[in-house]
Amino acid sequence: MNTESAYMTSKGQVVIPARLRRKYGLKEGTRLNFVEEDGRFVVQPVTKEYISSFRGIFKSKPGEKSVVQELLEDRAAERAREDRKIAEDRRK
Repeated sequence: MNTESAYMTSKGQVVIPARLRRKYGLKEGTRLNFVEEDGRFVVQPVTKEYISSFRGIFKSKPGEKSVVQELLEDRAAERAREDRKIAEDRRK
């Protein structure tokens, strides 16, 4: 584990060491997320590689329904219940 240091200015600005900027391809305008975990924070650059790492994490397994499919089925069942209730109310 390599340690790099930087100082924060009175405005809360920190300069990311050049070695880390080069290593992670950080350029001016790169968005950075700050994540708190266990009393510390992690700086996560939002790069194309970071975004690409999320590909497929919500993909359903074979035989599983997607969340969207489940939602559509739930809504269809709810609509059918509402239609039955309206039909019953009309008969009364």
